[in-house]
Amino acid sequence: MNAYSGFAAAFGAGRDGHGAVSMAAPSARVQLVTERHRALAQARLRVLWIVLGFVFVALLAMLRIGYLGLSDPGSRATSLAEALLPPRGEIVDRNGVALARAFPAYALWFNPQALGEGEDPLVRNPADIARQLKTVFPDLDEERIALQLANGEQGYIRRRVLPEEANRVQEIGELALEMPMEDDRHYPQGKMAAHVLGYVAADGKGRVGMEQVLDAHLSDPVSRGTPVALSIDSRVQGALEDELRRGMKLVQAQGGAGIVLDVDTGEVLALASLPEFDPNKIDERGQSLMFNRVTNQVYELGSTFKPLSVAAAIDAGVVRDFGKQWDASPVKVGRFAIKDSHAMGPTLNVVETLIHSSNTVTARIADALGPERMRRYMIDMGMNERPYIELPAKGFPIWPGDNWPRLRSMTVSYGHGIAVTPLHLASAYAAMVNGGIWRPATLRKLAPGEAPQGRRVFKASTSSRMRQLLRAISVYGTGRNANAHGYRVGGKTGSAEKPGGSAGYRKTALVSTFAAAFPMDRPRYVVIAMLDEPRGTLASSYQRTAAWNAAPIVGRLVPRIGPLIGVRPDDTRDIDLSDIKPLIPETDQ
Repeated sequence: MNAYSGFAAAFGAGRDGHGAVSMAAPSARVQLVTERHRALAQARLRVLWIVLGFVFVALLAMLRIGYLGLSDPGSRATSLAEALLPPRGEIVDRNGVALARAFPAYALWFNPQALGEGEDPLVRNPADIARQLKTVFPDLDEERIALQLANGEQGYIRRRVLPEEANRVQEIGELALEMPMEDDRHYPQGKMAAHVLGYVAADGKGRVGMEQVLDAHLSDPVSRGTPVALSIDSRVQGALEDELRRGMKLVQAQGGAGIVLDVDTGEVLALASLPEFDPNKIDERGQSLMFNRVTNQVYELGSTFKPLSVAAAIDAGVVRDFGKQWDASPVKVGRFAIKDSHAMGPTLNVVETLIHSSNTVTARIADALGPERMRRYMIDMGMNERPYIELPAKGFPIWPGDNWPRLRSMTVSYGHGIAVTPLHLASAYAAMVNGGIWRPATLRKLAPGEAPQGRRVFKASTSSRMRQLLRAISVYGTGRNANAHGYRVGGKTGSAEKPGGSAGYRKTALVSTFAAAFPMDRPRYVVIAMLDEPRGTLASSYQRTAAWNAAPIVGRLVPRIGPLIGVRPDDTRDIDLSDIKPLIPETDQ
């Protein structure tokens, strides 16, 4: 091979059929390069069109977002809030402890059309399926569920199904047993404060308690994101319910009611009506227990009215000298006679009257005050109208009317002939010990300075005197069983026969109440404990009166709740009784 032939081979030269060298190869290579450039240009053009398309779509989206933002910003904000917030607002106690909240939960639903119309929805026998469901839910009514399945009745079998329970239902293998996810209302504290909270019905609406009162607020997309704080203290509420329940069991009472009230603001720290219902599970029994004994049931509260009557007489100037001796013999008004439960001596002073709970002397003090002034004081304490509180269930008092005869004023003075709720009594006692100002009760937590101004019922000097008298009752009188060591409790017992029977009252059925406040040297809280139809048992020394059943409840409750709400026991402090003690016989000291 010569040099030329090597050069030609290197550059792709060849020979034609006649042996001559040909230069066609370089022309083909130029054509190939041209094709490549053309293909690359087309690819770049396509990429450009794709990018332009994305930019165009993005611009359209931005324009649409801007249009929606400018045209209906409120709707956009509402939609965002609805997506992020719970379906119903949360209710908390005064310390932020959850009392009611919403969360997603499973439900168990029977769908007869699961396999198509006309097809049998169940693979196995309804009784067998009901038996298997009973193993998952022990409290299930097996016969009722078997009947529902056999009849093809569409509907709920169970609400509030836990995830582990849902898994066990799925293992049964019946397609007709569906497990839809729903928004559920849950009460983390169980039955506690049930009558305060109420419940949420299947239609999503609040019922009975604060769930009903706050329904619009809790359902509003704008406001439901902020928890609603009640005045209730869950620690105090739990202790009140526990002691009331214990007291009921000890004397086999039909029911109980109690309240703890801030005397300066009207805030309710605890409110209990027993027996209670379970807001997490509303059944037929629960429906029957929704009646609120504290705010809706009116009672003749007996001798707990005596301090209120004496306070009215002191305030009006009828009682000036506590040492004055009053006739303690039976009071005769026409054909009626007012007597004491037992003989207390021929005369009593005001201090002895309250210590021993004399009907006759209290009636004579009320008679000296007069019907019109007695009626006016009762009106000032709200005894003639429904109690002031947010709950929808509020009982109207049995009020004697506008014109009180002499006998009516006398019987009202010791708690007969007038029927009110325990909440009425709590608000009246708060006014009696806080300096004389009556304020409405509230279940809303109040910020400092938000307490209502209220109205003056008693002079401050009258309130000061009543604090002494109430303390004396707990130290020397019928309230001894409530005298919690170091807490300076003062209060008054009341045991009233319930209306009914041929004689107008049932001798064997009592309402026993202890109305108290503490600490009496600077009252901060009123406590009411009431038992409906207690029996005389070994625990109450076979007595049915409040001194033996209601007063001990307060005596146990106050030491439990005092340190929680800022009142600690102190043996070095007490209200000054030095000017009252000489009026009390040594046999009572």
